[in-house]
Amino acid sequence: MRYIISGGGTGGHIFPAIAIANALCDLDKEAEILFIGAKGRMEMEKVPEAGYKIEGLWISGLQRRLTYKNISFPFKVAGSLLKALQIVKSFKPDVAIGVGGYASGPTLRVSAFSKVPCVIQEQNSYPGITNKVLARRAEKICVAYEGMEKFFNPSKIVFTGNPVRQSITQCDKDRNEILQELGLDSGKPVLLVVGGSLGARTINHSIAASVQLFAEHGIQVLWQTGKLYIDEANQIIRQHNLHCVKAFSFISAMNEFYKVSDMIVSRAGAIAISELCLIGKPAILIPSPNVAEDHQTKNAMALVNKDAAMIIRDSEAVEKLGTLVVNLFKDEVQRYRFGKNISKLAKPNASNDIAWEIIKLAQQKKK
Repeated sequence: MRYIISGGGTGGHIFPAIAIANALCDLDKEAEILFIGAKGRMEMEKVPEAGYKIEGLWISGLQRRLTYKNISFPFKVAGSLLKALQIVKSFKPDVAIGVGGYASGPTLRVSAFSKVPCVIQEQNSYPGITNKVLARRAEKICVAYEGMEKFFNPSKIVFTGNPVRQSITQCDKDRNEILQELGLDSGKPVLLVVGGSLGARTINHSIAASVQLFAEHGIQVLWQTGKLYIDEANQIIRQHNLHCVKAFSFISAMNEFYKVSDMIVSRAGAIAISELCLIGKPAILIPSPNVAEDHQTKNAMALVNKDAAMIIRDSEAVEKLGTLVVNLFKDEVQRYRFGKNISKLAKPNASNDIAWEIIKLAQQKKK
């Protein structure tokens, strides 16, 4: 069987796509997989690192404000449609899978036009415009939230959950060993701060404003800053002599960091939330205001409404985050309740469930 997987732009699209690819290879030992991404985006580096071939399209998003960058958009779309059509005709996939991101639009459009069965993996509780349009021609739509019948044909929906890296729950080291390697005290609580694979400005500023408060209350911090803020973060750590705060531009051994953390501050991207559900740790979510249809707030509220996490507005984070973290560390009952309730929302078999839907479509096509 041949499969095309398309999408990317951020780790939130790329890592689920790789998880689906890995599941396909586990279930179909002779699977041939080709990724299609956007040139210049993260997937062009991360997908080959995972051992898969990738083709790049010259495509980007349409800016919502008036800008000269939009002048090239129609040409990018036309060129990407043509390139995607050439790839599909040459590779001859049995199924095309879209995981979100700029490249998935042209790829699934030409795949459907070429009579290739299409699967959409919708990660969020509120789908974007592209997936709403593509859904009309998709055979299956794998979703991670209840109530998606508001947006998609119910007969196409499969409630699978979001695919996440299974490695995040697999760690051979014990907690004390990891903390010792990081230079942290095993007897003190640990806060993990993640702003997505590229970092998050508001979260970084909020942590910078709160690190001294955390130190005063004996809270240790593992801080993923993103590459643009790492130098400033390290400067703050040196300036205040904060041995209890460790900053990283990117965390590759996320399984170790999840294992040692007692609480997590995070954006509310769909995959981030799915990982939090899987590890079952209490979390404070700060939805990004810079996403289409404010879908991160909707993602976060799906947890908040089940008493599974706490939410704070992006505009209030710098002022309020530090106190919220300290107070939640003091409230052991609330932290236990958050951890217990968020664990109930986990979908640990999502990758395999999605892969089976894809394989079934491929087998139907072969008949």
